Amino acid sequence: MESDSPRSEFPSQPPEFLPPERQHRPEAAASQVSPTGLDQQEQLRAVRAREFGQRSRGGRRSWAYAPATYLLVGMNCMVFLAMLAAHVSFLSPTRSQLLFWGANNPELILGADQWWRIVTAMFVHVGIWHLASNMWCLWNLGLLGEPLLGPWGVFAAYILSGAAGNLLSMGVSQALHTPDSVGVGASGAVFGLAGVLIILLKSPRLPIPPKELSGLRRYVIYFAAINFVIGFGTLVVPTGVRIDNMAHLGGFLGGILFALPLVPQLGSPRAQFLTRRRVAIAMVSGVLVLFAFYLSTVGILR
Repeated sequence: MESDSPRSEFPSQPPEFLPPERQHRPEAAASQVSPTGLDQQEQLRAVRAREFGQRSRGGRRSWAYAPATYLLVGMNCMVFLAMLAAHVSFLSPTRSQLLFWGANNPELILGADQWWRIVTAMFVHVGIWHLASNMWCLWNLGLLGEPLLGPWGVFAAYILSGAAGNLLSMGVSQALHTPDSVGVGASGAVFGLAGVLIILLKSPRLPIPPKELSGLRRYVIYFAAINFVIGFGTLVVPTGVRIDNMAHLGGFLGGILFALPLVPQLGSPRAQFLTRRRVAIAMVSGVLVLFAFYLSTVGILR
């Protein structure tokens, strides 16, 4: 089964989500000093200078504002280019080619202990259109999420929610007695980032006007809802696209679980944010390990 995240409408320009810059009074600065020595307005201006590829004072376009998003998109594209260099089809790779490059498959994972496929499958795609649609969604959600999560947070959320999606997909395939299923794609991880944002954008800690914050959150909810409807709609109306809905659902639930202990990076003390991010990574990792152990030992799989 291909794990393909159908297209949805994103704005042509990423939304502005920081409040307008305001002059702050010197006497108020002392109460706003963060552990890093920058007051709240200076932190917001620092993020604004990096946000959505705006030019720095020197006139050069900075990429450092969202390094994890660029890295993940680059990794997916590099895997696809490597597949093309190995003469894999540009539009329609075969089942054996996908398995060779690391697709999710219950028989190989549980029968041959190839658990690494849970991770590699989220970087393999079924042709250029599958890659393009997933990378477009990853790009938009990553640029929105990285100021809130930090680079390591985005990278961890992608890997852990993608793994959650692939594990749930594998478990459902076994329960339905289809152990020869093949699943690939980043869409489970993309849905995980959507789940994280839906939780974090509700935080009262964010220094963002409530109306704009509500609009951003609604934008992410619409993205997830539309793609869920399209995905499950293909079960009712046969189409030429095979969508792994369980990978989407597992990734989304994994993202929500990851976000629950978190506070957003913006508007929070750095030490508190980093501690909660470590708790989130440890908690989700533990849940996934327990779930994988369950899948490997329960009778429906062995």
